[in-house]
Amino acid sequence: MEVDSVWMITDLETALRLLLATLLGGAIGWERERNNHPAGFRTHILVCVGSALIMLLSIYGFPQFMDEDKVRFDPGRIAAQVVSGIGFLGAGTILRQGLTVSGLTTAASLWVVAAIGLAAGAGFLFPALFVTLLALVSLELLNKVEDWLFKNRMRRLLRIRTLNCPGKLGEVATLLGKGNISIRKVQLDEGESSEKEMEMVFIVRFPPKVEPMEWVERIRQLEGVREVHLE
Repeated sequence: MEVDSVWMITDLETALRLLLATLLGGAIGWERERNNHPAGFRTHILVCVGSALIMLLSIYGFPQFMDEDKVRFDPGRIAAQVVSGIGFLGAGTILRQGLTVSGLTTAASLWVVAAIGLAAGAGFLFPALFVTLLALVSLELLNKVEDWLFKNRMRRLLRIRTLNCPGKLGEVATLLGKGNISIRKVQLDEGESSEKEMEMVFIVRFPPKVEPMEWVERIRQLEGVREVHLE
């Protein structure tokens, strides 16, 4: 087979693509690590460079068979398994505590760095660089933009200790909905010391013209509510 065949690649080009995947995955991993998320710097690097290697293997790993008769070659067949396989790794970063689910963004970032690694391995370098930039903007800058846009509707922590009875969570959520109060997260802790009581923790956003303490008092008046704290 000729050296300049489309199915062959130099060692230098291979090293450059793997190095680029390492740098791009590390950039996104650094942001996750800096903000104390489950999958950080090393994990993102390994996912990205591993994806790049699999893509390189899928395209350039079997040049000796290209000239064989009756050989059908699909350069994306092996690499396609990364897309489904990365879901198992991402699922490990998703945590559920009560009704709170966290880690979805980190799982998504792992999926993105896998795609970046595949693009880098295939020599699709500009999209790999550009998607890395977009991912960093989404992860790092949009949080600050969101806080600036909604500075009059900052998130507040609402803790409610109430009797453990069916429908109480829905009752509180319905009351908050009547005030157009946005519920961002909910955590339910039934506690170990007393099965008769439970604590509900809401992360909420109050509309600009809504007085938070007025709604705290309304929640206190609900039957079975023992304590309400707004932080």
